[in-house]
Amino acid sequence: MAFVAIVLLGLPGQAEAQNYRFNSVSIEGNQRVDGATILNYAGIARGETVSAAELNEAYQRILGSGLFETVNIEPQGSRLVIKVEEYPTINRISFEGNKRLKDEDLEGFIESRSRQVFSPSKAERDASVLTEAYEQNGRIAARITPKVIRRSDNRVDLVFEIFEGGKIEVQRIGFVGNRAYSDRRLRRVIDSKQAGLLRAIIERDSFVEDRLQFDRQVLTDFYQSRGYVDFRVTSVNAELARERDAYFVTFNVQEGQQFRFGEITTVSDIPNVDPAEYQDVLKVRPGVIYSPTLVENSVARMERLGIKQGVDFLRVEPRITRNDRDLTLDVEFALVRGPRVFVERIDIEGNTTTLDRVIRRQFDVVEGDPFNPRQIREAAERIRALGFFKEADVNAREGSRPDQVVVDVNVEETTTGTLSFGGSYSTDSGFGIMLGFSERNFMGRGQELTAQVSFGGDTANYVVDFTEPAFLGRDVEFGFRTSYQETDTNNTNLYDTVYGDLRPSLTFPVSENGRLALYYSLVYGEMNDYIGTFPNGILANETNIGGRFSSALGYEYTYDTRRTGLNPNAGVLLSFGQEFAGLGGDVEFIRTSARILGQTKVLNEEVTLRASLEGGMLEYGGGDSSRAIDRYNNKIMRGFEPGGIGPKEGNEFLGGNYYAVAKFEAEFPLGLPEEYGISGGAFYDVGSIWDVNTANAVGPLSSTGFKDRHAVGLSLFWKSPFGPLRMNFAHTIKKEPGDSDQFFDLTVRTEF
Repeated sequence: MAFVAIVLLGLPGQAEAQNYRFNSVSIEGNQRVDGATILNYAGIARGETVSAAELNEAYQRILGSGLFETVNIEPQGSRLVIKVEEYPTINRISFEGNKRLKDEDLEGFIESRSRQVFSPSKAERDASVLTEAYEQNGRIAARITPKVIRRSDNRVDLVFEIFEGGKIEVQRIGFVGNRAYSDRRLRRVIDSKQAGLLRAIIERDSFVEDRLQFDRQVLTDFYQSRGYVDFRVTSVNAELARERDAYFVTFNVQEGQQFRFGEITTVSDIPNVDPAEYQDVLKVRPGVIYSPTLVENSVARMERLGIKQGVDFLRVEPRITRNDRDLTLDVEFALVRGPRVFVERIDIEGNTTTLDRVIRRQFDVVEGDPFNPRQIREAAERIRALGFFKEADVNAREGSRPDQVVVDVNVEETTTGTLSFGGSYSTDSGFGIMLGFSERNFMGRGQELTAQVSFGGDTANYVVDFTEPAFLGRDVEFGFRTSYQETDTNNTNLYDTVYGDLRPSLTFPVSENGRLALYYSLVYGEMNDYIGTFPNGILANETNIGGRFSSALGYEYTYDTRRTGLNPNAGVLLSFGQEFAGLGGDVEFIRTSARILGQTKVLNEEVTLRASLEGGMLEYGGGDSSRAIDRYNNKIMRGFEPGGIGPKEGNEFLGGNYYAVAKFEAEFPLGLPEEYGISGGAFYDVGSIWDVNTANAVGPLSSTGFKDRHAVGLSLFWKSPFGPLRMNFAHTIKKEPGDSDQFFDLTVRTEF
């Protein structure tokens, strides 16, 4: 609805040739606006000769002030009468017909406010902005109509009548011009999704035009990181179906050829800077598929070396030479002296909860340091990666002098806390309930605090976990974890357990891909109420020991190649750790664990291959021996029940002091639409648990030595609204007598 002001301009018929001189000006109808203000808008002085055109200009100025609904200028001899009708005051603003967006959300979009002067133009702008907000939520059929309800005392109620309409879904996403990667693979890259069975839950199947611009960029990044340097999205066509209930989106792309690195050299334009030293820090080699990320990482390594050597204002300029004949790109890294520009200050705005220091520590530079644009870009990415902000803009501008730069950081905070309550189901422990609290930015300090209580079957768990990512302002992570667990006897548990753990730790980098964690562990473990069949057997004697404390120092080293992204399709994770108990407490032991995991994608990234090898060793000293609660008896491989393999006394599983397992699996598409989030897999596991103290055995023992078990199976992966789920269907192809195999298990999927 448009707002129309009816205006009467009282000028004589011969206005075009008429001049006026007024000895007095009378203003009528104004209540809130002072008469002097109206005269100022009119711009007519007493005794001044004015023409009809100038009177019309005065009328336009008064009306253009936006303060009056109608304006009437009437010359009456030597007297000028200005009659105005003021716009009313907004009594209240309300929204009618909205269900998808709440009133408080809509109020944040509009300019109009209660107790302000009503403006028809502003109300129309508000309606337009609200319509755009609905379009961003995929409801392009939404209509917003502002209505005015007159009240007494020149007040009005402003009502926005809203017709939300239905969501316009993306029915189909297609690609034209792609040869290296299938439509299915590219649909997994972009953020937009096709409508499917889960359309009521998956919001990304709604059509949002701005999202298509983001999709263009991620497609470009995807191809360029894989050597397609000429790739571009020529156009994106979004066609509305005839029924106007769905869009068909088509990305037209040009892939070009895939390039690899050719000759890689380093030259120096700076005296006393040896290019050979900088060449040695490079990880990229000729023949590797070209990626701008690898070039950027190489530049970062060289510039860090320059800082370490005290070479100020060192800049690394990658100079690319293209060889179309052999599809290679030669890269010459030129070490040059950059401009002598310093960081004057870093200004941070928009953070109301997050402390300045949390944002400031994402910068490798401080006030007074040489300015490096690459370091500022990296800091911006780290700020966004925190997950504390909805928006984070980092820009540099000239400071108080030409050789000074001010870095402006503008952020918009988002929610970081989660309160969860729900149920769970496990094929191992049955149904359970869980109550949890998590805050990723505790008290605005960038700390993470998690507390969780869960009950399932005959088990109760209590966990509190705290992490400070920058302990004492350094690149050191401080962690504190405490947990408590109780289990009761049932058909599978032959004894009750009480287990408590307190573990502070410090984790810090030791290389580009390596991190070392040092920790102290205080553990209390107790076994009691044995209900098995061997009253004088191994488990019975272990429950008679009562509670024991262990006090240990430990370390764990991890090496993760995914930190540098040298290969977007592959990665390796290595870890090795040891725990030494005997610093107080009741027992002495050394626990050693190691694992290696690898992943790669093949067949144009349609199939993912994973392999892992892990093992553990527990050795007691000082005359002590392990108990079932201490040994490895958890589930280590698919195809067997938890505690279903390893040493046994009769039919009672004892756990083992050693374990080793190798897992191999492939994940592949099933031909279902990507928006369902369902894929398939196949796996093969081989492993064993062995070794136990047999001094108290009274029943028949089995599997005390290494006995390898083998299992194969199929998996179904589902990225469900409740979290990533994995269903395994296994078949054991080699097992030992007494092993408990398991055909089906349902777990929460873990990603490598």
